Amino acid sequence: MSTIADVAARAGVSKATASRALSGRGYVSRATRDKVESAAQALSYAAHSSATSLATGRTQTVGVIVPALGRWFFSELLAGAQEALLDRGYDLALFAVPEHSDARRPIFDDVLPRRRYDGIIAAGIEPRAHEMAQLIRIRRPVVCVGPYVDEVNAISIDDAAAAGIATEHLIDLGHTDIAFIGGGAGDASSFGDARRVAGYRAAMDAAGLQQNVRVSPASGTMPSGFDAAVDLLGIRRTRPTAVVGVCDEVAIGAVIAARRLGIAVPTALSVIGIDDHQHAAMFALTTIRQQPREQGHEAVRMLMRGLEDPDAAHEHITAASALVVRNSTAAPR
Repeated sequence: MSTIADVAARAGVSKATASRALSGRGYVSRATRDKVESAAQALSYAAHSSATSLATGRTQTVGVIVPALGRWFFSELLAGAQEALLDRGYDLALFAVPEHSDARRPIFDDVLPRRRYDGIIAAGIEPRAHEMAQLIRIRRPVVCVGPYVDEVNAISIDDAAAAGIATEHLIDLGHTDIAFIGGGAGDASSFGDARRVAGYRAAMDAAGLQQNVRVSPASGTMPSGFDAAVDLLGIRRTRPTAVVGVCDEVAIGAVIAARRLGIAVPTALSVIGIDDHQHAAMFALTTIRQQPREQGHEAVRMLMRGLEDPDAAHEHITAASALVVRNSTAAPR
């Protein structure tokens, strides 16, 4: 079986250069990289992860933390992160840590510090002092997707602004009785969802519609959005003319509930979501677009930058989000 030393000798370079060329970490000229790759192919050489770890001091594994696996945003984010990590020869170790669950503290206090991950990507994690401090204390590169603190790299959208834009779209159409579906009751709300509720409230306040603010709690799923919408829309005399969903899954659930109740969308009820879910166009849903798969790619890029240059200044990137108008919103009758 060929070794990295055999590849280096055939290519006429040092073992360190051959390792950098094959791993993609560290600078190697294009000509040298081609020469090393040709030598490796000729010798049928395949790098062994344990040997690579011994040579570089890295495990070639990145820990990824998400609060939920069932929500479209996080599944897309994971897909993007995995694509980018595989392209760089890295593995992904996944941890689902639901908000306010008993499983969170052991993962942050024990599991993550004990495992030798090269870095950590934390998505949608509420920046509680304890949890974020634990991540920083591990002393490995950390990238947050969503909420963050200044001591880490981060990419996020402005959740409050996204919900504000969605609410303002309905106000501009002439709606005044606008309800919000999503966000848990009290402490059960995730940090990002709570920010979206705050953005809705701020937009309503700015338009002088404080008296019309209504928030119906729901988790970020279609069934939960459906159930909350049935309760909200079931009584005709208190029915709003428009609804903002905390995410597209909830908004789609509201559209289905309206149809079941015989309420026409958008002539009798306007519905808008946030995310631009893969099914949003199928339901002609007006929404605020974000691109979680691209955020996953960007999070990996930032993490690799932190690995190569631990002293680099932290990056805080605000990802683009835009209003996408389809046929689920219209002026009230």
